[in-house]
Amino acid sequence: MLYFSRAKAAAILLTALVVCAFTIPNFFSEQTVKSWPEWAQRRLVLGLDLQGGSHILLEVDRNDIRKQRLDTLRDEVVRTLREARMTWAQAPAVRGNSVEVRLREGPDFSNAFAKLRGLSQPLGGVLQGNGLRTLDVVDAGGGLVRLTPTDAAMLERTRQTIDQSVPIIEKRVNELGLVEPTIQRQGSDRILVEVPGLGDPRRLIEILGQTAKLEFRMVDTSMSAQDALQGRAPSDSEVLYEKQGDQRVPVLVKKQALVEGADLTDAQASFDQRTNEPIVNFKFNSTGARRFGRATQENVGRPFAIVLDNEVISAPVIREPILGGAGQISGNFTVESANNLAILLRAGALPAKLTVIEQRVVGPGLGLDSIKAGEHASIWGAALVVVFMLATYALFGLFANIAVAVNVAMILGVLSFLSATLTLPGIAGIVLTVGIAVDSNVLIYERIREEARAGRSAITAIDAGFSRALATILDSNITTFIAAAVLFFIGTGPVRGFAVTLGIGIITTLFTAFTMTRLIMAWWVRMVRPQTVPI
Repeated sequence: MLYFSRAKAAAILLTALVVCAFTIPNFFSEQTVKSWPEWAQRRLVLGLDLQGGSHILLEVDRNDIRKQRLDTLRDEVVRTLREARMTWAQAPAVRGNSVEVRLREGPDFSNAFAKLRGLSQPLGGVLQGNGLRTLDVVDAGGGLVRLTPTDAAMLERTRQTIDQSVPIIEKRVNELGLVEPTIQRQGSDRILVEVPGLGDPRRLIEILGQTAKLEFRMVDTSMSAQDALQGRAPSDSEVLYEKQGDQRVPVLVKKQALVEGADLTDAQASFDQRTNEPIVNFKFNSTGARRFGRATQENVGRPFAIVLDNEVISAPVIREPILGGAGQISGNFTVESANNLAILLRAGALPAKLTVIEQRVVGPGLGLDSIKAGEHASIWGAALVVVFMLATYALFGLFANIAVAVNVAMILGVLSFLSATLTLPGIAGIVLTVGIAVDSNVLIYERIREEARAGRSAITAIDAGFSRALATILDSNITTFIAAAVLFFIGTGPVRGFAVTLGIGIITTLFTAFTMTRLIMAWWVRMVRPQTVPI
């Protein structure tokens, strides 16, 4: 156990040196590091509690989710009755929290009612068997059938909306180039966004607050928008507004979308070569390109509307078929608004509207106080450990302290290589790792003492101490690592930061305890040839 070939010793030292070298960028300013090669620019990122930043809490609009569900349910009712060749006395319509349809009374009523009841499915699938259903379908008498989404179904849909929204928000925030944001679900209907170092969150809120549902619709030219506002618009059309300067101009557009933003594969802000105005270039996937090409072929000479979140961006006339699956959006953009729209389109539309219910800017002063408190705790904790080891194990305690110092440097090196975010709980994890690392050395040294008391020679006792303590140290560290893994996968925010540093610390502890400390001990044994164990 105490023999190391030159190649093995060199490999151990080189590994420790390379990992520790990743901490070097943290000692230089960010401007200085930017001039270095890209692979050498990795550094620790201080969390919101250490350097300040923006804290934003978003809440999903439950009314928007319910409206979407009722609109979808109304379309499902229409489709179901048409497929069954059933007629109705009064068309399906949304009233309150339900969809109502009045069927013709007669022998076909029971069959139609059974078809509508088939729209109610077991919540969570048949296999869960929890007895809950997605819809309450009620015969209200007189041929009136009322379909109401259950509270459990709406709660499940809210949960799904949050799950779908988190990765979209991550893409939007990352597109802004912000460093190490924390985006996590909070409760059943909220999302927490924390961005360290962001002092002015206005643009971020603007990006996050938009649903970004993009649609390409035809303009209804059967009547003017003013007439539609004064009278009654066609059932398959609606009046939306287009912003032109300081005015909002009404536009009558079809409700049915020809193509949706979900079919986009890319969007980039650019400039129109003719007018030099900011525009957004977009590309469709194969399905979107086919639909867009067919729609423009069939409607040459007619205007169509580009609609974003129920607001018309522009309504150009189709001059010729657009068959290449690419196009551009223009609409009195500024450079910033064109960039924002491109970011939204690349990230995709949110499944429902999100509202900012809490916004805080954490100042850097609190971060500095936290850093100082963390530094003091770390220094005092490390100093006490060093003194204890020296007082208890003398020379061997010095060897352990050297290994622990390398261990901490390696932890910081790994965190820097990963560009991980360091928070106060992360600092606590590092301090705890120091104790775990010392504990490994204590187990080894106490085993060496036992072997020496049993009459073994110094070299044999040292060798046996390392080999026989291995199993105990592995057991204790593996169980701690499992706990850290559970905290990482189940926990959120600060808990995950603590779990990351603790997990990395356990790995580096095993490395230093059984390679670095043993290597130092082997060199000392080779030079001194001790006759007794000096502990």
